Amino acid sequence: MHSAIALAALSGLALVNAQAPGAILIEGSPIYDGPVIPGITGKLGNAAITTNNPLGVSYSATLPDSPTTGVRGFVKATTNSNGTGVAIQVSLTGFPDASLGPFLYHIHDQPVPADGNCTATLGHLDPFIRGEIPPCDPTQPETCQVGDLTGKHGNITVSVFNAAYVDLYVSTEFGLGSFLGNRSINIHTSNTTRLTCANFVLSSGSRGNTTNSTTSPTSPTPAVFTGAGTTTFVSMGAIAAGLVAFFL
Repeated sequence: MHSAIALAALSGLALVNAQAPGAILIEGSPIYDGPVIPGITGKLGNAAITTNNPLGVSYSATLPDSPTTGVRGFVKATTNSNGTGVAIQVSLTGFPDASLGPFLYHIHDQPVPADGNCTATLGHLDPFIRGEIPPCDPTQPETCQVGDLTGKHGNITVSVFNAAYVDLYVSTEFGLGSFLGNRSINIHTSNTTRLTCANFVLSSGSRGNTTNSTTSPTSPTPAVFTGAGTTTFVSMGAIAAGLVAFFL
């Protein structure tokens, strides 16, 4: 029996290494220093371009005044003028020492609770079940997690960051898996530590203004990590410790 349990545990270790050689966990968050692997996509396929998003609808996430970080600013999402995709405007300042960067920002699956706990927002918005590791190829944004704005549009390398672009894969259409209006934005250091977070709130238009957009209808519940992302990785150290404890 002992040998069977040991074999199962070692198989789990092999699975971790096979999925992404070089991936480790820091404070429960997957960190990967290997190369981008083109073509890796979601278990449900590539992210769908969202069409017929309701015109005139905007959501804004304004970062709170926090005693633990100086990062301030907002991320605003407005239906693109032709209804396809969403225009994203980002304005952020007050980043800590550059040695903690480059900094990352993502749309996370859950909203920030009343106590402001960013960990409770869970992982990236990922309705096509792509996972965070390995990082996605920005030249193939359809293969990225829907909420991985950094992966698709670049990370933050300056102390005052402004960006504007159209993301074709998020949606302002309530009820869809790619809908961002009931989600949150999280700002991270390079090792995925969460610096600050804020909820998207309706700033113009109507949440009830719905049309037949094209995308996944639901968003699966992501795994809980203290940093960012949704993966199937397990802690190699935890497995090893369990084996040692079992055989002692």
